Amino acid sequence: MDMFDIIGPIMIGPSSSHTAGAARIGKIARLLLGGEPVEAKIGLWGSFQKTYQGHGTDRALIGGLLGMDVDDIRLRDSLHYAQQAGLSSMFYNARLRNVHPNTVVLDITNAQGRSIQLQAASVGGGEIVIQSVDGLETGISGHANTLVMMYKDTPGMIAMISGQVAASRLNIATMRVSRSSAGGEAMVTLELDGSADTALIERLSQLKDVYHVSYLAARGDASPCTES
Repeated sequence: MDMFDIIGPIMIGPSSSHTAGAARIGKIARLLLGGEPVEAKIGLWGSFQKTYQGHGTDRALIGGLLGMDVDDIRLRDSLHYAQQAGLSSMFYNARLRNVHPNTVVLDITNAQGRSIQLQAASVGGGEIVIQSVDGLETGISGHANTLVMMYKDTPGMIAMISGQVAASRLNIATMRVSRSSAGGEAMVTLELDGSADTALIERLSQLKDVYHVSYLAARGDASPCTES
């Protein structure tokens, strides 16, 4: 536990879970998408659904999708900035089961036509969990520097990815692999002891059958978040 966990995030209020957590979810969703989102369909569940306007959850999610941090004063007017940026959005009541009460489903598309669906929960104190991307489990918390890769499930792919990470003298702290089916779309989430550089991300992006690479820098890490 660090001081952030004890005193909570420096943020635009009113709520660490409904506002700060929502903004973090939106920003990570933007990075996983890769490129500026132009369309967002946002399904809210539980307390998110009941209080999202009063607690600013709608503005926080949109602000995050626009790349704003939790302490960015522009979060309060993010719906206005979204119009200027050409981001169209709609909110609806999601129908989910056995999930955290602060859960959101984001269907987002960028200008290049790439779309993803992300399910995430804000679990309190600004903490979040990205539960799945396109139906594939991820478990991203944002506490560690994290590589997220989408690729075709082919023999030897994990070995090639691990080899590139090792060549950069980085240790893999945790690894989560999920796939839609054998030979289908797959995702690997790697939490790293250390920071990935641009060269590693480029090498990973150039591997055969890799669709997309995102790098999510942990809070307080000097490395920028990157997508390729």
